[in-house]
Amino acid sequence: MTEQPEKSVRTLRVGEQVRHILSEILQRGDVHDDVLASHLVSVTEVRMSPDLRHATVFVKPLLGRDEEKVLKALRTNTAYLQREVAHRVKMKYAARLKFLADESFDEGTHIDQLLRDPKVARDLDGDRD
Repeated sequence: MTEQPEKSVRTLRVGEQVRHILSEILQRGDVHDDVLASHLVSVTEVRMSPDLRHATVFVKPLLGRDEEKVLKALRTNTAYLQREVAHRVKMKYAARLKFLADESFDEGTHIDQLLRDPKVARDLDGDRD
């Protein structure tokens, strides 16, 4: 795992603001797209670049259903979403949005499964002796 550089309060604050705006747009159904209209999408995190010109948007459709279709729909509507974010967040430049699937839930589930494995549980119990 690579270490991430320290994030400034400003990039964190702007990222959270962008996350909130995108969540609101998707929740209200402002994007006229059949795939997005038929799926609940969580915007789990937005990571801003230090210069605030790029935003990596992590999303997860409800229950992980049709993840690729949802990502494709978001990417198809990126220009509209960028305009909306730029309009609502007062910044010098409009941030370019890049949509990625949030894999953290999958990683957490995988780790949980590993920890429940009988061999791992036996090893962990052995550490308590």
